[in-house]
This record gives sequence, structure tokens and C-alpha cells, in this order.
Amino acid sequence: MASFGRFVSLLFGVGALLLVLTAVPASAQQVNPTASSVKEQQLLQELNRIQGRVSIPDQRSGVLEQPQGREWREFRNVTLRWIGGVAIVGMLAVLVIFYLTRGMVRLESGRSGRTIVRFTVFERFVHWMTATCFIILAISGLNITFGRPLLLPLMGFEAFSEWSQWAKYAHIYLSFPFTIGVVLIFLMWIAGNIPNKVDVGWIKRGGGIVGHDHPPAYRFNAGQKMIYWIVVIGGGLVAATGYALMFPFYMSGIEGMQMAQIIHSVVAVLFVAAMIAHVYIGTIGMEGAFEAMGSGEVDLNWAREHHRLWLDEQMARTGPNDQKPQRAPAAAE
Repeated sequence: MASFGRFVSLLFGVGALLLVLTAVPASAQQVNPTASSVKEQQLLQELNRIQGRVSIPDQRSGVLEQPQGREWREFRNVTLRWIGGVAIVGMLAVLVIFYLTRGMVRLESGRSGRTIVRFTVFERFVHWMTATCFIILAISGLNITFGRPLLLPLMGFEAFSEWSQWAKYAHIYLSFPFTIGVVLIFLMWIAGNIPNKVDVGWIKRGGGIVGHDHPPAYRFNAGQKMIYWIVVIGGGLVAATGYALMFPFYMSGIEGMQMAQIIHSVVAVLFVAAMIAHVYIGTIGMEGAFEAMGSGEVDLNWAREHHRLWLDEQMARTGPNDQKPQRAPAAAE
């Protein structure tokens, strides 16, 4: 009987403890107000994107966030600026050092006073049309990547906004003549830009840039062929990806648009760096070469030193044009 009484007392004790515990105020308990809410990271992990509903026909515009977007933003704001800065500033530094040590590549035999036609009027028109469009496209494109950190503090918000808007219009509309120019360059000069054994020898001998050697070359030497293929391939890539960005979602979703922007921007900054080297050779880097795209004619001695095999072919066909020496020798291509 005594044991039964102890058992009953134990039951009453447990019941009393339960009553005390259930009587604790709700305010004394820890409450997580977001415990039942859906978290952003959870959505990204389960759905691979955050997407809402939109009223316009294109439902892809309802994508608010997706994991690759963060990686793309990091690339655009950080990585791309490093790639572009190193490529462009590095190329400028190399050319300055090269010019200070090598100087302009002079005509070893001087000017002959006679010239030969190197490029026709149509060829020069296509070249300058494409080059002009490229310069404006390069400046307006670099503004997207470097304008905010470099120009905005100098110009102020209103002026920078106005400049960026006009730069955007120029970038869009000049892309069309630039693309036409790239296609015409490809068609005009493809026959003379196929690599051959002469190019190997030209590279081994420094191409007349390193030292004072002048290896033989046809109409386009190995260095010019490199520039040609950079223009054709690089120009083709930036044009194709640029039109994909200009007309969004016609060919791909948001992931494809991000990839197109990455390809477009990386190829573009490397393209700019390569063209800086091309401009250097065509202006202050080599005596007499600018005349090829300026007047279309080059001095006979220039052609003999830099494109001897091409000159031999031309002389066998027509011979040079006898003209008076130019008063002010222009710097080179």
C-alpha cells in the first residue's frame, strides 16, 4: 500500500511539472520571425533561379536572379577591368619602350623619288571606313567598362550620363558599317593572307622590326597577315556577339546573353590592344608605310626593302610610276 501511494505521488508530481512548463508565457520563448519564410539561397538551390510572373509575352524577362548572374557581375566589374587594363596599358608600355630603344624603322637606302601603287582607292576607302568605325566603337565600348570609375568622377553625373547615351547610340549604329567593312576586308585580301613558307623566314629574321634586316615578303608579310586575321576573326566575333546583345533573347536565354557579353568584351579589349600595335607601325613605327593607306602609293625603295617579292611581281607586270619625290616623308603603316 505504501508503494502504491508513492507511485500516485510521483504521477501528481510529473503532472504538476507539465502544467508549469505549459504555463510559461509565449513571450519568454525565442521566436524566429523568418522561420517560415522562403529564403533567397533556398530558392537558388532548389529552383536554380528566382523567377516571377510578368504580363508581357516574353516570360524570360521574369527572371530576377540566377546563380550565374553573380559570377557574370563579378567578371564585368572586376575581372574584365583587369584583363582590359593589362592588355591595353601593357601594349602601350611595350610600344613606348620599343620606340625609345629602337626608334622609327628608317629606309636604309633613302627615297628613290619613284612610287608604285600599293592600294587602290576602293581598298583605302574600305580600310578607313572600318578603321574610323572601329575607333569610335572602341572608345564607346571602353566607356562601358572603364567610364564609371575613370570618367564619372571627372565629368559629373549629368555630363557622364549625356556622354554615355550618345556613346551608346554611336556604338549601335556604327556597328553596321564596321561589320560590312570586316566582310569586305576578308573578301578583298584573303588571297594574299594565306600563310606560307616565306612568312616563317620573315618571322625568324625579325621582320625588319628587330635589327636592320629586311627579309623578303609578298604583298602582305607575316605581321600584316596576323593583323588581317585578328581583324577578320576578332571583328567577326565582336560583331556576332554584339548583335546577339543588341537583339536580346532572340537566340538564347539569359545564360547565353551573359556568355555573349563575356566573349564580346574580352575579344574587344584584346582587339583594341592589337590595333594599337598596328597603328604604331603605321604611323611613327616605320618610315614611309603610312603612305600606303594615305595616298595609296609607296616609294620604290620602301617596297623593295619591305615587300621585295611583291615588288618583283609588280615590276614584271607594269613597272613603277615615275613621280617627283614627296616633300615631307610621312611616317609609316
